[in-house]
Amino acid sequence: MLSKSQETAIKGADSSDTALEAPFTVVTARVDLVERPCPNFVRVHFVGPGINGVGTPGKTLDQRVKLIFPSDHGTLPDIVGADGDWYQAWLAVPSTRRGAMRTYSIRELQVIGGHTRLIIDFVLHLAPGKTGPASLWASQAKVGDELLLVGPRRGRFDGGGIEFDPGSAKTILLAGDETAAPAIARILEDVDPSTRGVAFIEVPDPSDVLDIRVPPGVEVHWLPRSASTHGAELIPRVLGHLGAQSHVHIADDGTENLVWETPGFSGSGEEIVADDEGHSADCYYWIAGESRVVTTLRRHLVKDLGIARAQVAFMGYWRQGVAMKG
Repeated sequence: MLSKSQETAIKGADSSDTALEAPFTVVTARVDLVERPCPNFVRVHFVGPGINGVGTPGKTLDQRVKLIFPSDHGTLPDIVGADGDWYQAWLAVPSTRRGAMRTYSIRELQVIGGHTRLIIDFVLHLAPGKTGPASLWASQAKVGDELLLVGPRRGRFDGGGIEFDPGSAKTILLAGDETAAPAIARILEDVDPSTRGVAFIEVPDPSDVLDIRVPPGVEVHWLPRSASTHGAELIPRVLGHLGAQSHVHIADDGTENLVWETPGFSGSGEEIVADDEGHSADCYYWIAGESRVVTTLRRHLVKDLGIARAQVAFMGYWRQGVAMKG
């Protein structure tokens, strides 16, 4: 289930904004190159006339986009150009032909000779019973394949989709699993080079280390999970860095909702009250990945360590055992 923040960010203008150009646009994305940077990742380069008007290179950060994959019939829904009305247009297509939709972070936007190349890193989940439509598509992707992409218009930031917002903090802590790795990589490559801090990234295997251009003052720790459960490496390393102890008891809030708590939004409806320093605190924390792991870290950071809510973004990108739908 998508959080209110995600839905608001990506569905474009509402009826009150019909007189304005929607901040998001629907374009056809064509595969131009497929790479395997490491065993559990597939890197797909997308091009096309519409891609040239999507996103803003150098200010991408953790920007989310929607990808709509071909249906079982091999067709894509005819919604290119729907823009502000794209979501309703997509829902109006018969379910057997509208294709699956998933949310991904942009790994990179390259502009070469006036043409944009939009790159997505897909995590492969190919074990029996764990393969979804996005992972299956990525594992078979080849040059010339097409899908639909719903993304921000070039230079537009009023549609949401970017949560990284450290305010005046000069130190950051980033933490996440393999699904958050592309966003963490993009953040580190887009932030001010003087930024200081640390990043913890839990991945399936020791060979799943992505190449990242990191500011000199930031340390990146790759945490191979191997046969351990999600969060078994990430949780103790993050809490140990902060001087806390954890026996890695994964929290479960009893729902299938994804946790989504940022300095400006609470998916649970919690009141956000800044401390005296507000968003000008020394350190900013950005944590994303499997929802129950993120919830566990949230509990320790906010309730046990007393870190102000206005200093942290907690985002559940997925939930183990629950099929994501958007």
